Amino acid sequence: MKPNAHFYPVILAGGRGTRFWPLSRKRRAKQLLALDGNQTMIQQTVARLLPLAPAKSFWVITNDDLRPAILRQLRKLSPRQVVAEPAGRNTAPAMGLAAFLLLREDPNAVLGLFPSDHVIAKPDDFRATLRKGIEIASAGENIVVLGIRPTRAETGYGYIEAGAPAGDGSLRVRRFTEKPDIERARQFVEAGNYFWNSGMFLWRAATVANALREHLPKTAAILEEIAAAYGTRKFAGTFRRLYPKCENISVDYAILEPCSAKGETASRIFCLPSDFGWNDLGSWTALHEHHFAKKKAGEVSLVNAAGSFALNAENNYVHAPGKFVATVGVNNLVVVETEDALLITTLEHSQDVGKIVKYLDEKRLKKLV
Repeated sequence: MKPNAHFYPVILAGGRGTRFWPLSRKRRAKQLLALDGNQTMIQQTVARLLPLAPAKSFWVITNDDLRPAILRQLRKLSPRQVVAEPAGRNTAPAMGLAAFLLLREDPNAVLGLFPSDHVIAKPDDFRATLRKGIEIASAGENIVVLGIRPTRAETGYGYIEAGAPAGDGSLRVRRFTEKPDIERARQFVEAGNYFWNSGMFLWRAATVANALREHLPKTAAILEEIAAAYGTRKFAGTFRRLYPKCENISVDYAILEPCSAKGETASRIFCLPSDFGWNDLGSWTALHEHHFAKKKAGEVSLVNAAGSFALNAENNYVHAPGKFVATVGVNNLVVVETEDALLITTLEHSQDVGKIVKYLDEKRLKKLV
């Protein structure tokens, strides 16, 4: 498929990335960090989508803390394309806002919803999947979800249960299940018709708007009023006053689950089975595993430092730029040093790092968040 003038990537970039503290901070969140290569996560996200849509078609939804840095990193986007929410309201209002704004400009708009902090190892395969998904989404009131073939029983992801083939390479969706316990996750993997929910969706702006009007009518009315003020002097005040009144809810709970409850055929939700090297890098452990898969022969730990020495020390992740790091007799550690903070945990417990940020917020230690 040639670059589609009616395809609009919507990138969600408002998260704080608390599980990547102390590197990820309120004004320098995970998506603004170069965790996998020279480009930051959000720069990589835009770069792999640019072959499908011109820069002027992109929208980024973020917050006031991150907007200045995002504008510096994404020079091809104009300030009007980077919208800062006055209050975080999860993915449904963010997606809905983009849909109602775009409907005013292009009634044929097809939106793609993309987190700003994922890794895609095979960008060509990724774009091929998106081209197919855009065609399905543009054909009617269809919702397309990118489902990742599971490689393990993972409890940190939501799952998509797929049903009958739709004849175009996609599968009809039966239902969505949020993060299961380990036993259910094993059952899902063994069943063979479950996929990880990547958090990436494709649909027409009109489809999003209609779904919100049906399932989230109060929020839909608020978003329509905000969109109507866009481009006028009243927009900033209207946005700041009304947006916090939107319901704080995800796309999954607001639209996908109630739509899927209509049944496999009536829901018009389609899953595209995908295998393009996806990783959401949700924690230091996930980043360690991602890099370890690409490690050089002989490497027993991953150390980002000026120099290193290891003795009886394996499978550690150490980030201490500019320092000489010596590890002796320790295994499975995560050590991350910044100018004002030091994190020491284990690979097993890195999912709990976000609790540190919660503590720092409660203690009002603003310089550390």
